[in-house]
Amino acid sequence: MSIAIRADRLRKVYPKSPPGSPAALEDLTLEVPTGGVYGLIGRNGAGKTTFVRIASTQLEPTGGQLSVLGYDVRRDDREIRTRIACVPQESRPLYFLNVEEVVYLYLKLRGLDRTEARRRTKEALDELSLTEYRRRSVQRLSGGLRRRTLCAMVLASDAEVLFLDEPTTGLDPIARRQVWEAIRRTIREHRTIVLTTHYLDEAEALSTRLALVERGRLVLEGTPADLRARVRYPYRVTLEGSFPRSELEPFGRVSEIEGGVMVFTREPEAREIARRALARGTRLSMGPVSLEDIFLEVVGRSLSDEAPAEEAEA
Repeated sequence: MSIAIRADRLRKVYPKSPPGSPAALEDLTLEVPTGGVYGLIGRNGAGKTTFVRIASTQLEPTGGQLSVLGYDVRRDDREIRTRIACVPQESRPLYFLNVEEVVYLYLKLRGLDRTEARRRTKEALDELSLTEYRRRSVQRLSGGLRRRTLCAMVLASDAEVLFLDEPTTGLDPIARRQVWEAIRRTIREHRTIVLTTHYLDEAEALSTRLALVERGRLVLEGTPADLRARVRYPYRVTLEGSFPRSELEPFGRVSEIEGGVMVFTREPEAREIARRALARGTRLSMGPVSLEDIFLEVVGRSLSDEAPAEEAEA
């Protein structure tokens, strides 16, 4: 298996962090295979954006090693920058240009000839439903349209590795799906995408492999199926109405929810709970745990809970 990005005991401490603050990244070791989408998930402040900023040569690591396409981020930053493209979490296109100019100029600056840059620009604007806005000044766009313009710019590039840091934040459901399809098209071109996202459905739908990061450390890594197989309780049963908790507790972990109860368990036990519930006329649903469930199982907190801030200014 070819490796696009390799991190070995990567560490980052921000100089202005308060004394005693945890490192933004601590002993992070992972490998991103070439081709496909590598999803980074974790709470705000877990270290995802710090990793992307280091890998895209925007930030120096404090310790450890990180290479992109075989190039070291400290020594070979110029070589790396010619081979990558990035949608940062906090970024805005040039306001004095229109949408078409932003994408076209970016591709020209990357060295594409005029004909190819025009073709890729048109395809990207069509794919992300930006054609009707192509002559509109960026400063007149909504935040969501600016985000889509940035995605079009990067996805239209010929970069070997793409970093998409929260690319669909602020987009409506239809626009999110359009970005998803553009990402899937990019995968078919055998390029590598590193994706950070707060949307776990997005991570699960797009990612070839997933890395769960918590407090700057890698907690769990693998395919979505791998992650499900590693948790203690891979199945979830939701029962409506009242059901004796004492009867359910031997089967697994029981949580009371609005209007009923939820049980995290294994497949045979889930089927037995379902049999008993149906015999009593209790409505239920069951199936494999979701990525959110896995996150709760492993980290012990919801993804919406904030971790300590990772991004003190360097």
